[in-house]
Amino acid sequence: MQRLRLKFSRGEQLKYLSHLDLMRLWERALRRAEILPAYSEGFSPHPKISLAAPLQVGVTSSAELMDVFLEGHVTPGVFTRKVSEQLPQGVGIVEVISVNVQGPSLQSRLRQAEYSVELETDKGSDQIESEIKALLASEQLPWHHSRDTGERFYDLRALIDDLWLVEKKEGSCLIGMRLRCDSGGAGRPEQVAKALGFSATPGSIERTKLIFE
Repeated sequence: MQRLRLKFSRGEQLKYLSHLDLMRLWERALRRAEILPAYSEGFSPHPKISLAAPLQVGVTSSAELMDVFLEGHVTPGVFTRKVSEQLPQGVGIVEVISVNVQGPSLQSRLRQAEYSVELETDKGSDQIESEIKALLASEQLPWHHSRDTGERFYDLRALIDDLWLVEKKEGSCLIGMRLRCDSGGAGRPEQVAKALGFSATPGSIERTKLIFE
């Protein structure tokens, strides 16, 4: 058995694809490339493909990571060439490396995710940076949002590790966010933007980096 780690991008064309549909996309690409994945055991076997962290619908990424377990052996170069030919526009393989089959899972080592968030605003740079500083200085930020299962209450501040102003343009700004992303919780960029006082829905959100222990 072989374990390959893929870094890939997901662009505007597929940003509304669900996690389940994305996994089906990869399974179909492997099948068409005639690369046989390893399957799980049990009553309902499925290909052993796992993402570091599912990407929120509507968010693009240049830094997704995924492990693919294969029955046979293929070089990273051949895998990249054959599978890339089967991928639709909007998904691109950035890098493929071979890793230890017995090593820890991506999910177990993931700690943070970084985002680049574009926001409409007439605020000046000084005001934006002042509001970022104030939020980072706060000890708690009680928050809640509605789910199908009811209201969820939590401390949003505990999910924010760092914020910074990347760029200020006429009518908009770009804010960098390093948010918690582990088994205990994951920060959502649009909620952080709202906590900073931006009322409009972000123009774009891109996940730019995944950080591991």
